Amino acid sequence: MKTIRLTIEYDGTAYVGWQIQSNGLAVQQVIEEALARVLGEHVRLFCSGRTDAGVHARGLVAHFMTSRELPLSAYREGVNRFLPQDVAVREAAEAEAGFHARFSAKGKWYRYTICQSPIRSPLAARISWHLRGALDEQAMVEAAVAFVGTHDFAAFRASGCDAATTVREIYAVELLHQDNLLHIDVKGSGFLRNMVRVMVGTLVEIGWGRMNVDDLRRLLQGGRREGAGTTAPAQGLCLMEVWY
Repeated sequence: MKTIRLTIEYDGTAYVGWQIQSNGLAVQQVIEEALARVLGEHVRLFCSGRTDAGVHARGLVAHFMTSRELPLSAYREGVNRFLPQDVAVREAAEAEAGFHARFSAKGKWYRYTICQSPIRSPLAARISWHLRGALDEQAMVEAAVAFVGTHDFAAFRASGCDAATTVREIYAVELLHQDNLLHIDVKGSGFLRNMVRVMVGTLVEIGWGRMNVDDLRRLLQGGRREGAGTTAPAQGLCLMEVWY
């Protein structure tokens, strides 16, 4: 049996998330169906981490196992022929024995995008959170530093998160400008459900002056979810890269 590793890009707008569900179309479903047409058999994809409805990915990693002897181009060019325009396999490679897209991962990079403009941008609407009010970005930059390191992120997860531990390590949180888009890059060892979106919502509250860095530090010392900021909308989040 071979283990094939795929790097996948998708616009998550039309999907209920990565994982196959009964309430709508999932990214996993359309890729597994495309693979079945190429392989002539059904395989199950295992991913580096599930994304929620509306969340995008540039570098989600998934793997599957097969006994078929096909060129790697079949898993990229071949599969892409059967995928919708909003999903594509960017890379395909044979992985080493024992590789697992989720459990072998060493870290992830997420990017959250905010569109700062008095007028909404139809072109940016699918990939960003539109905010009209000015933000104190210096306060946000100073607060972002507090996230770096190993902390208890219990206050920064969705209510339905069933992770065994809420302790995570964050490597970096950086704010970058691209015209009227503000990117918030978050890199870490792993993430709880909605963790990045709640982190962003909290930074926005700080940018608006409704919270400060001391409030953030208290949340990282065993705070509760209701003390943190809003969960930023899904469409602004993109999984950029997974490290192994």
